[in-house]
Amino acid sequence: MRGRFRRLGKGALLHTPVLGSALHELLRGRDQLVQERDQLMRERDQLLHERERLQGERDRLQLVGGPSELDRSLYPFPLRRRPELAYHGNLYHYLATFANDRSFRILELGSREVISASVWKDSVPNCEYVGFDVLAGNNVDVVGDAHKLTDYFEPESFDIVVALAVFEHLAMPWLVAEEITKVLKPGGLVLIETHFSYGEHELPWHFFQFNKNALECLFNSGLGYEVVDSGMDNPMVGRFAVDASEYLRGRPIDNLYCHSSIIARKLEGASPAIAADPWRASYADFVQQSMYPPSTGLSADDEQ
Repeated sequence: MRGRFRRLGKGALLHTPVLGSALHELLRGRDQLVQERDQLMRERDQLLHERERLQGERDRLQLVGGPSELDRSLYPFPLRRRPELAYHGNLYHYLATFANDRSFRILELGSREVISASVWKDSVPNCEYVGFDVLAGNNVDVVGDAHKLTDYFEPESFDIVVALAVFEHLAMPWLVAEEITKVLKPGGLVLIETHFSYGEHELPWHFFQFNKNALECLFNSGLGYEVVDSGMDNPMVGRFAVDASEYLRGRPIDNLYCHSSIIARKLEGASPAIAADPWRASYADFVQQSMYPPSTGLSADDEQ
């Protein structure tokens, strides 16, 4: 019997055509299964990541809700409030239409680059620019207190004064408005953007929130200004939180806008009109043009 069978040498099994082909198919199948396993693991990781994202979105929506058409019930006429020229992100485009010239001297209050670069300057690269801030830093040419601008600059020495996200941090903004008036040339412009509805920040130096009426009150005709444009932009929605008084919890809050802004022009002869106490005279002039409204039960937008 032994003579009837041929002894196979080591490795001969791999060289037999049938068995070698079968093993090759098994190895190829194994590699394919490994690839499919790896793909399934990647898909699993993606699904886990998406689940975490959706859980976070769910939690956020439970906290503050999501933007929808329903938002407009809280600010039914946003374009009625929005400035024509001074809306958020457009002040520098407005300046670019006429002030990109060396003959214009522009003072920026709060020029230090705290969060982002002063990109608005790119629209007027040819003007004479002076950056002013209470602290030294990038984009600051003069360090000082805006409540005392005339300690640093000559009277009527600027064509334009710009302040973006600054007025909420001024301890006494009416004094700064007065100082701006002194260093601004007759016919010059003041461009202010600040906050009406926004969270506290840069504490303890966060003092005020302004709507458009507040800015018009600061840069008023009694101080020697005419309003070129003013308004509020970027509507927001809000509600009272769980720790509010019981009768307020969950109630929506309407007519919230993030930004308020003004463009005002200093009239000829305004500087000599600034007396030792200009604000009482300004108030007398202001109340001749406006008065506290009678109770109407209307919303702020309805009263516009």
